[in-house]
Amino acid sequence: MDNTLEKLNKLYESWADNQPSETTELPASGSNRKYYRMTAPDGSTVIGAIGTSKEEDHAFIYLSRHFAQRQLPVPHILAVSKDELCYLQTDLGNTSLFDALHGGREAGGRYNEAEKKLLVNTIRKLPELQIRGARGLDFSNCYPQPEFNEDSVLFDLNYFKYCFLKATELDFHELKLEANFRMFAKDLTAEPCESFLYRDFQARNVMLDAEGNPCFIDFQGGRKGPFYYDLASFLWQASAKYPDKLRRSLIYEYYNSLKNYIEVPNERHFVNRLSLFVLFRTLQVLGAYGFRGYFERKQHFIDSIPPAMENLRALLKAGDGMFPYPYMMDMLQRLTEMPQFAPKKEAMMSRADGYKTAEHDIYPANPLDGPATFSKYDGKGPLVVTVYSFSYKKGIPMDPSGNGGGYVFDCRSTHNPGRYEPYKKLTGLDEPVIRFLEDDGEILEFLKSVYQLADHHVKRYIQRGFTHLMFCFGCTGGQHRSVYSAQHLAEHLNQKFGIEVHVIHREQNIEQTFKAHPVKA
Repeated sequence: MDNTLEKLNKLYESWADNQPSETTELPASGSNRKYYRMTAPDGSTVIGAIGTSKEEDHAFIYLSRHFAQRQLPVPHILAVSKDELCYLQTDLGNTSLFDALHGGREAGGRYNEAEKKLLVNTIRKLPELQIRGARGLDFSNCYPQPEFNEDSVLFDLNYFKYCFLKATELDFHELKLEANFRMFAKDLTAEPCESFLYRDFQARNVMLDAEGNPCFIDFQGGRKGPFYYDLASFLWQASAKYPDKLRRSLIYEYYNSLKNYIEVPNERHFVNRLSLFVLFRTLQVLGAYGFRGYFERKQHFIDSIPPAMENLRALLKAGDGMFPYPYMMDMLQRLTEMPQFAPKKEAMMSRADGYKTAEHDIYPANPLDGPATFSKYDGKGPLVVTVYSFSYKKGIPMDPSGNGGGYVFDCRSTHNPGRYEPYKKLTGLDEPVIRFLEDDGEILEFLKSVYQLADHHVKRYIQRGFTHLMFCFGCTGGQHRSVYSAQHLAEHLNQKFGIEVHVIHREQNIEQTFKAHPVKA
């Protein structure tokens, strides 16, 4: 056992009055710190950390304790060695937001509704950490510097120049570029800001607890600075492949959440300022990828360069005339046109309507289970709802309650995944089909009207004390669209009203019951 791990075990023993029954090293992250999951004889776990920089460790320990006092969702510090190079913190589990979004990334940015909900929950929480977390914070504890300023901007821009730009062998006038860099740095720091700048806010640094709530880690590089930076860092993460529509909706969610903590600038000003930080963050990331990829020869960072360049290309196209740095913008345009950064041609679609049917586009089955909640009943009830999916070829389901049935919805007007070979053996419960339907969007518009009608009907049935209501969704084979619709209505009604819901996918021989539970206020 090396001395540092022995030191960590001694810290654990002094804290727990016992030795860990098991110590497992966790996969390496981008930093030089090492993390271990330390398990007690009773099965409880904590995370042990071994650092190489006392200043960096001190920053994390101080910030974590400060944020915990502010009741923010961060790991709690449990014990610290005298030299602060070893510490113990609470274990937030194994699932990061990055892991939870795996399917959407692999689908080329086609995030399903559950993944979008995780993103919305996370982006709404960010202002709380940035604004509430900054109150009472002594920024002198931050590492390597306490504040985002012109010097730090110029450092990162020159990092981009020397570690990425020069490695490409693009011809440029260094003095002209430096003059534009200084203008850019001045603009980025023009507005004073009293918020906490996370600096490394990305999906890998957000852990999800047992209820799927976001918790923040690895904020030791944070400092006083503008809140725009973290939003740009998160939404323009190159590998995430967030589509523009999703980015816009997440910016909207963030903007409205920020209003709860500070007086925000008008939307036009907010978007213009954000664009500056998106450009800055893109160059900063390319600098990091250049150093880690071109110089350290780490393949992950080399592979990250093409999507980052695609981000830059899209930004230049969208921001034509927006950035008042003519030489820098001309240089960046020439950079994106270099042969090694030319956009790759999209793989040929095997269908004229744009849906890929290659074998590698099929994802492992992953039924989408909604959280179970329930409410108090106003009528005699309790109301129980039954939701069917079926094939019109085999007839509309009979109502076993004797009430004569309820609603029957025809899903056949929406786009049918069953027409495409890779989806023929899957159902509306499988992740590839879910992505197909949600990416197409027709089924979502269809269900909006269904939800509106069903919500009103269920509410009145509860008020009147009725005990049974049935909804049926039919499609050609009772396999894809009807199954998706029935499952989602069942989950929706259970979550919103807390009533017991039975969902029966008749042609698939699948039945599921969502039990009644109190609805959260």
